[in-house]
Amino acid sequence: MTRLDIETGFRELQLHICQALEAIDGTALFKEDPWTREEGGGGFTRTIGNGQVFEKGGVAFSAVHGPVSEAMKKQLNLEGETFFATGVSIVLHPKHPSHPIIHMNVRYFELDQGKTYWFGGGIDLTPHYVDFQLAKDFHQQLKDASDKYSTDFYPSFKEWADRYFYLPHREESRGVGGIFFDHLDEKCGLSKDELFSYCLDLGRLFPQAYKHQVDSISLKNPTEKEWEWQALRRGRYVEFNLLHDRGTKFGIYSGGRTESILMSMPPRANWEYNLTMAPGSEEENTVAFLKRTHDFIKQ
Repeated sequence: MTRLDIETGFRELQLHICQALEAIDGTALFKEDPWTREEGGGGFTRTIGNGQVFEKGGVAFSAVHGPVSEAMKKQLNLEGETFFATGVSIVLHPKHPSHPIIHMNVRYFELDQGKTYWFGGGIDLTPHYVDFQLAKDFHQQLKDASDKYSTDFYPSFKEWADRYFYLPHREESRGVGGIFFDHLDEKCGLSKDELFSYCLDLGRLFPQAYKHQVDSISLKNPTEKEWEWQALRRGRYVEFNLLHDRGTKFGIYSGGRTESILMSMPPRANWEYNLTMAPGSEEENTVAFLKRTHDFIKQ
């Protein structure tokens, strides 16, 4: 399998996901913005917004290459002279506070013409209000997809996600987690082709998993308090992406396209000084839930 095969597969995955998400929304359509990177490569950033379900969303594909800069070596701990990276990255910010934020990323990276390579990625769910059953359903879907390749994947990658999607300065998780993996190569016991197939399967699962969330939630007109809470939880999302997200850091330090890198930011967010919540409220219960690690599927 060549890196062109992987690049082509990820581009096709982007288009498949966009078509499925348009069907979920029912009215909004994706717009495509092609771009090129001066040092080598480029991509297609596809965005959707102002729909029935999605207030703002993006599905970005990129395939970039070039020399490993000193900044990349220092900030990303890379040892090599040239790199190639391709993948698909998605963030969806729903219009209604009852619908969750969702993120996915699948990627391939190699150094020095493939002498070293690895896959990375994951999917995680960030509800504004936690519904345990829907969180459990989401984790079961991830486990089922992962078990086809290795029964070790889900428990290992779930634990990794719990560590990764965490705001240490808040001492709370970003959401209900999911799976996260990085530097996955043949040492895990699977071939390069099989690892790429796993990434594609996760990508195809993505719109199915989100459709299940949307179809399972009965909507009512949000209250002003719920709109305000959505903006505050979006603020936490911004904090994580700017302070801790590796993809954001890689994009910045590799000279990536700023508009595409910051596509994950919500359309509106808020921060409130010394936030207090009513005892026993849904808001307080949500934050209390995010202060703990949960086993959604009994192993």
